[in-house]
Amino acid sequence: MIRLVALDLDGTLLDGRGHVPPENLEALAAAAREGVHLVVVTGRSYPFALQAVEALPDPLTLIAYNGAVARVRGGGTLAVRHLDSGTARQVLEATRPWRESTLMQFDRDGEGQTVFDRMSWKPPNRRGYYERIRHLVRAVDDLEMALDDEPPVQVAFNGGTRVMTDVVAAIGAVDVQHAIAVSVTSYPARDFTLVDVNAAGATKGPALAELARHLGVARDEVFAIGDNHNDVDMLRWAGTAVVMGNAEPDVLALGLPVTAPNTEAGVAQALRRYVLRAGNRDQGPGTREQGTGSR
Repeated sequence: MIRLVALDLDGTLLDGRGHVPPENLEALAAAAREGVHLVVVTGRSYPFALQAVEALPDPLTLIAYNGAVARVRGGGTLAVRHLDSGTARQVLEATRPWRESTLMQFDRDGEGQTVFDRMSWKPPNRRGYYERIRHLVRAVDDLEMALDDEPPVQVAFNGGTRVMTDVVAAIGAVDVQHAIAVSVTSYPARDFTLVDVNAAGATKGPALAELARHLGVARDEVFAIGDNHNDVDMLRWAGTAVVMGNAEPDVLALGLPVTAPNTEAGVAQALRRYVLRAGNRDQGPGTREQGTGSR
């Protein structure tokens, strides 16, 4: 029996306009009525993720920053993994040529949660995000200055896919591989990629495993669904995992069951098939399967 559902946000729970389809909401409400704990597992910051899940039922936990922070909606922080300030300085130094694509995230509320020095918010892939979180953003003369107060949870980069490939290579050349985890979320059709540097172990899979232990939920009682590279370790860890029909080719190649795309409420279809008991299943279309079946 599934007791915990872990959902990626962008490209999975949300449709192409950034909304939760009504069909997904209905299925999640049915799961909550059955006592299933809902967990949104996202690369977004906690406050930005919170804006997207207002309509979801409780109990709801958010794992944000690609695994660095877990918070209960309306409650306190359950877990946080800070990135060592010295390690963050090394990463910033190695990636200085790309400072216009760089920001840092902190586990704090209000202004200063996101800090930048030279990033431009004008490109279309950044503008909408900035408009929704501008009250949380602080500009500084130099990003290293922000490390004097407290360690961040993340050093983050975003921009064109080719540029971000160079950023990943520069990070890989830093002699701190044992101390960091690098998560990549790529949208080739938009020529946009996000690269997040967290503390070692602060990725979606380990964060979900830690939360499940905290809630007393066994691995085979966890269902996960996602669409991008940063979801892979979460999908591999969960007892049952499904991939979105719009997933990146490398994710589809995992051989997991495939549901409909996010534009067709694929989450609802997967929940009906793998999570909900018969009384809560409607007559909507079922998931289409590819690969080896649920784990």
